[in-house]
Amino acid sequence: MDPFIGLIEALAEYEHLAPPDADARQRLAHDAVASPPRFSALLAELDGQPVGYAAFLETYSTFLALPTLYLEDLFVLPDFRGSGVGSALFRECAAEAVRRGCGRMEWQVLAWNDLALGFYQHLGATALHDDWLCYRLAGDALERFGHLQ
Repeated sequence: MDPFIGLIEALAEYEHLAPPDADARQRLAHDAVASPPRFSALLAELDGQPVGYAAFLETYSTFLALPTLYLEDLFVLPDFRGSGVGSALFRECAAEAVRRGCGRMEWQVLAWNDLALGFYQHLGATALHDDWLCYRLAGDALERFGHLQ
């Protein structure tokens, strides 16, 4: 789990986010091997060095009546971008979606991340643009709303 956590921390730094704290690291380790696992992950290595990872899970489309493979993270260390690692990770995620009988694969990209936007467009992915807006309920707002009265 340590190489995986190190890569997650590198992604957090790249995206200008706080890295997982000690409690989150413990949850990651537990959830990766839970039965069933709450998420799956792929670790990419070059010459024995961890250089990238992908984390994914299933959601479900009621309109397709099929699962969707949701790609939570796809990250390659900056020094190894352009080496084919990202494409290999993405291809393996797509292959896993096919193996699972998924109707689609989805993910989110930060609007400022031109490198990622170009990467996904090159692979033939299309952005949903104005059709869908991403919302989040988290932290105190989730706690307040999630308490049933």
